[in-house]
Parts: sequence; structure tokens; C-alpha cells
Amino acid sequence: MSAPRLSVVVPALDEEAGIATMLQGLSTLRARGAEVIVVDGGSRDRTAALARPLSERLIAAPRGRAAQMNAGASAARGEALLFLHADTRLPADADQLILDGLAASGRAWGRFDVRIEASHPLLPVVAATMNLRSRLTGIATGDQAMFVARSAFAAVGGFPDVALMEDIALSRRLKRLGRPLCLRSRVTTSGRRWEKHGVVRTVLTMWRLRLAFFFGATPAKLAVRYGYVPRES
Repeated sequence: MSAPRLSVVVPALDEEAGIATMLQGLSTLRARGAEVIVVDGGSRDRTAALARPLSERLIAAPRGRAAQMNAGASAARGEALLFLHADTRLPADADQLILDGLAASGRAWGRFDVRIEASHPLLPVVAATMNLRSRLTGIATGDQAMFVARSAFAAVGGFPDVALMEDIALSRRLKRLGRPLCLRSRVTTSGRRWEKHGVVRTVLTMWRLRLAFFFGATPAKLAVRYGYVPRES
């Protein structure tokens, strides 16, 4: 079989409530030749069983998005890699937008604009701010469905294996190769974490963490502040 042009890497952990619907939404991309790789980080629910028939590959990796996405990238065969959170949906023509956009722009990586799916009136403002900030800084977040040429991902060493801020750390690495391609087409991501902890509180927390990271705080220390439980070595 010929290698796919695009590999979609989905890190997942205890996502049985939505993983099947999310993966079914990728069926059109798969029909056009994209491969979907789900990387399970040790789910205690039915995530793996539900994902297996809806993906080309289901692999296991140590818990943590960075470790899981690196494992998926290592297994991928596509010339471009798309890292997609399990609670995020792509536009129908995402594969064409990515492949055509990278080829036409000559850039090595990029991301989509994001829309946050929730009822809270502040979340559209949060999304618009995320998109604008990303354009100005050249830093992307995982919610924006980051994509990168396979060769560029390898050149920068992939995601650093950190508990938090892996998306920002990868953006910094990739910026050495050039600024991102910022696609205006939107992915739709769940607003569950904002609504669960409070929109204003979540935004302020993330800004504090990013500011601390910018001034040199280690991801491990930031993860403790965020409530992350370290995986066993």
C-alpha cells in the first residue's frame, strides 16, 4: 500500500463518552486516504475498544499528551502529521486545507483557528483571543489542531516529554524553522474544561501558567499547580 499523505494522531485517555463520534467524523478523511492513529494512555474505560474499529492503528503509550503524540508520530506513515485532541472536530476538508496550504505557502507547520463549543457567552471571546494571539506570536495550542510536515517534526525532535505546555514548547521549536501557517477555517473544540472549572478562572489560570513558563518555570512545577498527577516511571 502507498503511504498516506496525512496521518492524524489522536491522544486519548478515558474518552469513551465521545471517542466514537469523534472518530466517525474522520471517516471522510480516511476515505480520501488519511490514516488515523489513536494513542491510548492507559484508559480505564472502553476508549480503546471503541477506537480500534474506527482507526487504522490503536497503540498504547505512557500517559501524557506529549509521550502519546510522539508515539503516534513514530508509528505514522504520512508526509504530514496532524495532532488532534479527542474532544476536537475538524472541518470536512481539513486534509486538503493542510496539504495544499503547506505546499502553497512553503511553510513547515501550522494550525487552524478554533471555535469553542459551549453556551457560555464569554467563550467566543476566548476563542477569538486565542486565534489573534496565535497569529501575533506564532505560538499554537493543541486546541487549534497543530499540523506539521513529518520531516520538520523529526528535525526539531518532536514534542518534549513534559507534563504540560508541550504544545507551546513544540511551537517554539518549530518557529526556528519558520512561522506557522494560520488557517482561518475553524476546528470546533469542547468547552467542557472551561465550564467545569469556570470560564474566567480557567482563563486566568492558563495565563498565569503561560506567563510563568515564559519566565522559565519548569513544566513539571507548573503541572503540579495545574493539578496534574505524575505518571509512574
